[in-house]
Amino acid sequence: MNTIQTLAAPLGRLMISLIFIISGFGKISNFSGTQAYMESVGVPGILLPLVIVLEILGGLAIVVGWQTRLVAFLLAGFTQLSAQLFHFDLGDQGQFIQFMKNVGLPGGFLVLDAHAAGAWSLDHRAASSPGRAPW
Repeated sequence: MNTIQTLAAPLGRLMISLIFIISGFGKISNFSGTQAYMESVGVPGILLPLVIVLEILGGLAIVVGWQTRLVAFLLAGFTQLSAQLFHFDLGDQGQFIQFMKNVGLPGGFLVLDAHAAGAWSLDHRAASSPGRAPW
């Protein structure tokens, strides 16, 4: 693996994860407003803590490259589902942009699922050291 690929993998993981980490903390700071928004589109507000955990812990797992393929697959599904539930108003340009973002992100996660986290990851460290925990 050349230097650019080695550096691109962790940088890409960080960049694709930031939106989830920041969004998860934003949901904590506006819990009741987010819960009300979810309920306004028919999603039970009781699911909000699970969404927050998935966004924050899933985002952090991708950043450090832990269980990357599984977490990337889960975040791809979550993001595609949220596109359909919250942003499928193609007549509204702002919602259309959000919808397309939520179509593109799963694509990036599926690439991570297909190609793994790269050399600078806990997954790689665990694979390189059989019988040793990656942390």
